[in-house]
Amino acid sequence: MRKNFGAKAILYPMPVLIIGTYDENGTPNAMNAAWGGISEETQISICVDDGHKTAKNVVKTGAFTVSIADMENVVACDYVGIVSGNKEPDKIEKAGWHTTKSEFVNAPLFDELPMALECNFISYDKETCRLVGEIVNVCADERILDENSKIDLNKFSPITYDPVHHTYRKIGEIVGMAFCVGKKLKKHKERD
Repeated sequence: MRKNFGAKAILYPMPVLIIGTYDENGTPNAMNAAWGGISEETQISICVDDGHKTAKNVVKTGAFTVSIADMENVVACDYVGIVSGNKEPDKIEKAGWHTTKSEFVNAPLFDELPMALECNFISYDKETCRLVGEIVNVCADERILDENSKIDLNKFSPITYDPVHHTYRKIGEIVGMAFCVGKKLKKHKERD
């Protein structure tokens, strides 16, 4: 038997995205956003209320970065989500983060967060709070790469947001190879 919860923002896993922007003075800002994901092959869509400094910054500068929150930085990642850049100008410093300007877009990368998407602004809808960006580059710190220069989730511990219990959780072990384990059923079906 199933229990119905109605229309709610519940999805698993929910990525914890840290949006990086510069304001009109070139001061870096970060915001924690849980409602977002890849919406086209090279596009990301994120829900950002227009009252956030991040929304204003993106529209003004035309760019942003999206870093993936990890276990190592869970406290700082939560902090940039509960403190407004409109009220706390030293938010990045208080989080203990350092920034480097992206090579590809006019937005900051957070040195402590090992993976980021670098995005150009495509659109923003104030009514739906939907921010859309074009991913122009994905970068990762070498410390989370394997011997084949691919991101290794054994070295990188991204976290997810549990919207029901309001907790952060780590991503677990490998349970199967994508586009492969289902072939067992495909072969079985072809024999029938």
